[in-house]
Amino acid sequence: MSQESLDDLKYELELKNAEIDELTMELQDKNEEINKLKLYSTKLKYEKKNLEDKLDTKIDYDKSRMKELDDLTEKIKEKDTIIEDKQDQVKYLRSLIDDYKSQLNSNTENLEVQLRKITKTYEDLLKQKDSIIEKQDEEISNLIKSRDEIIKSNKTNIISLKLQNEKYQEIIDKFTKTN
Repeated sequence: MSQESLDDLKYELELKNAEIDELTMELQDKNEEINKLKLYSTKLKYEKKNLEDKLDTKIDYDKSRMKELDDLTEKIKEKDTIIEDKQDQVKYLRSLIDDYKSQLNSNTENLEVQLRKITKTYEDLLKQKDSIIEKQDEEISNLIKSRDEIIKSNKTNIISLKLQNEKYQEIIDKFTKTN
């Protein structure tokens, strides 16, 4: 075999080694991308937990306010009993109480409406979070499958390249021994 053929084989061997390096770098890039997606998924789960905690706090606060409003209603009833004993002030005090009850009911209704809105918004946010997490999990799964296929392909290519390298090395060794 001529020196030119030997040089061609060495050149082809270098190309195969470069191809192996390139495939290894692609595999590392895919692994980094998977790790980034896992971190992002963890962050989204943490944010979801924070939103749940905030909503729970808000719901507890609103329940407390509702309890206070119920307590106020009870106090108004007690005042009604006292007012009946004081006939001179009955009309004036009842009008005040009626106004206060009206305002209280209005506030209660407003709070209930706001609570329903907040609950609906929270449920929508949870659905969005779940959807995003599902999509991220699906993307991670697809990336892992892709990575596994690339690894299998790379292993096959590496084995094939190693076998070719060994054959070329044998040919080179034969030529160097004969020359």
